[in-house]
Amino acid sequence: MPVVPFDVEPHDGAEPVVIGGLQTSILWRRSARARRIALRIDPQGGRIVITLPPRGSRKAGLALLRGHEIWVAERLAALPAPVIIADGNEIPIFGRPHRIIHDPSLRGGAIIERAAIRIGGHPEFLARRVRDALHDLALRELSAQARDKAAHVGVRPAAIRVKDTRTRWGSCAANGTLMFSWRLIMAPSFVQDYVVAHEAAHLRHMNHGPDFWRLAEMLTPHRVAATSWLAAEGPGLLRIS
Repeated sequence: MPVVPFDVEPHDGAEPVVIGGLQTSILWRRSARARRIALRIDPQGGRIVITLPPRGSRKAGLALLRGHEIWVAERLAALPAPVIIADGNEIPIFGRPHRIIHDPSLRGGAIIERAAIRIGGHPEFLARRVRDALHDLALRELSAQARDKAAHVGVRPAAIRVKDTRTRWGSCAANGTLMFSWRLIMAPSFVQDYVVAHEAAHLRHMNHGPDFWRLAEMLTPHRVAATSWLAAEGPGLLRIS
């Protein structure tokens, strides 16, 4: 049997497994909206996610996993190595490497420089302060970009929010609320420009029809380059923790 549970305690409710010689885990989800069993890799957690419809069984989910064992093993092996937010490590901001420096002389908060991010306060809270600083920067920068793009087409977002999402870099709700991943602030500016333009275009067209794509391409010239960059480098951003 290619999927073999190993004898350790489950982590965060996930079921530990070995697949293709790699130790990982399965996160089970049940969705009232799902029509069929879905299998995907969570690049942020480096684990397998199996979504079951209301009447879907664990047995059927494992059968789907066994049928895609090679694909799953290849995807897991291809994930970038995790990057820990810690003193001395580097993370990108606007696509440029920034070294994390714990600076005891700072009372708290963060200072983002050209090639470094200085973090004050107790070392125990360094990672949280880095994430908070990038979250705040993302909210400021992406909000300004989104309002500018929306103004170009005569609309206004109902609200703009930044979250830590696992599957989307951005989204537009039916009520006009735009949401972006805070991790997008680590991507180059042309990538941010495309994602923001894509979601701003949804304020006019809540679909991916011809009118939507014409508007999106009017708002940004970076579609091909940005989608290629996200496909290649996006998983690495999700591995930063």
